[in-house]
Amino acid sequence: MNALQRNLLLLFIGSASICDGQILAVFKYDGGGDWYANPTALKNLSEFYNASTEAKSFVAPDPVTAEAVLESGVSFLHATGHGRIVLSEAQAEQLRRFTMIGGFIHFDDNYGMSTYAKEALQQAFPEATVAPVSHNHPIFSTLFPFPDGLPKIHEHDNGTPEALGYFMQGELVALLTIETDLGDGWEDAEVHGDAKEKREDALKMGANLLHWAIVRNQQP
Repeated sequence: MNALQRNLLLLFIGSASICDGQILAVFKYDGGGDWYANPTALKNLSEFYNASTEAKSFVAPDPVTAEAVLESGVSFLHATGHGRIVLSEAQAEQLRRFTMIGGFIHFDDNYGMSTYAKEALQQAFPEATVAPVSHNHPIFSTLFPFPDGLPKIHEHDNGTPEALGYFMQGELVALLTIETDLGDGWEDAEVHGDAKEKREDALKMGANLLHWAIVRNQQP
């Protein structure tokens, strides 16, 4: 991608994020995994974020594929599910370019997808520094404080919640959350029957991620 193409794409995503509001989308990936696992999650997260900040965010009406992400106007791409994820080299390149122009990627392990998500993210970001995100990183404090890191929403393997970050030139461009299940906490209350406090924690942490996506879209 040459400098002119990058600037035009940055302008496109920047105008979508600043003028019309941030756009969230579910990532429709290949491989047979259930990318559609949490159908009400992003809608509720967007509404919570807007109510908490008086910002404008919207959920794309359709899921977004890797092939379409650069033209989608999306700034926050969310993937979830329980199963297999497969990326072609071309798809991995599209995801990498998406973050180069300001987009942020969140993979949320709904239980059973973490191994595949790590493989996909490594393929998309082979040069990234991959490391647990420090608890003093802005994603844990931009809007709501989480001094101990990710909240625990659902119990799977009795593990500690993990925020695995993918850093390009020191900047967090993609995140894999494990043993927390934020997306389940974003869903309608009756879907999982989570306690109100659990759902609020999930939504607050999600709002922090959305806010980080906006902040990093404004980086030079």
